[in-house]
Amino acid sequence: MLTKERLLEMFRKSNALRRGHFELSSGLHSGHYFQCAQVLQYPKQAGVICKELARRFRASKPTVVIGPSIGGIIVAHETARQLNVRSLYAERVDAEMALRRGFQLGKKDRVVVVEDAVTTGESARKVIELVEACGAKVLGVGTVVDRSGGRVTFPGHRFVKLFSLAFEAFRPSDCPLCSEHVPLVHPGSAKKGQEGRLLG
Repeated sequence: MLTKERLLEMFRKSNALRRGHFELSSGLHSGHYFQCAQVLQYPKQAGVICKELARRFRASKPTVVIGPSIGGIIVAHETARQLNVRSLYAERVDAEMALRRGFQLGKKDRVVVVEDAVTTGESARKVIELVEACGAKVLGVGTVVDRSGGRVTFPGHRFVKLFSLAFEAFRPSDCPLCSEHVPLVHPGSAKKGQEGRLLG
């Protein structure tokens, strides 16, 4: 069983926790950022983390694990490998999630939706809507890190989070870092040297 202490140690050793001025995928701004890819770039660590997600959902007998691209791809693939089931990922098309590349879901599928990190839960909600529109059953949502500090829920669906952070996030219009003219970084496409400082 993966403890929170061991998981946090992985975060620290991988330099995954950062400080600066970041625009999150939700559109909110924060002075802190958790870059899960820094942890998941090491296959051994990804295996340990996703084995724990798989353990939490194994009794539900899923047939598919799906995550939103890009952040959920590795988590979905490794969790599915641990469960010996299919791994899919959904992609944004005109602000909505869609299955592409020949991926399909049907009424017999029992699906776990996974993310690397959740802030507002919007991406996971859109994937849930997509899965249900295909007629498949959603067994629950799993994430490595809940960045909402426990505020996000998925009514009617089980929510498994391995770790929870409570970093404050702001609407751009209310962001104190914007007021202070601190350079804004978009972590998903940050240029070299603009990834933010390590969180000490």
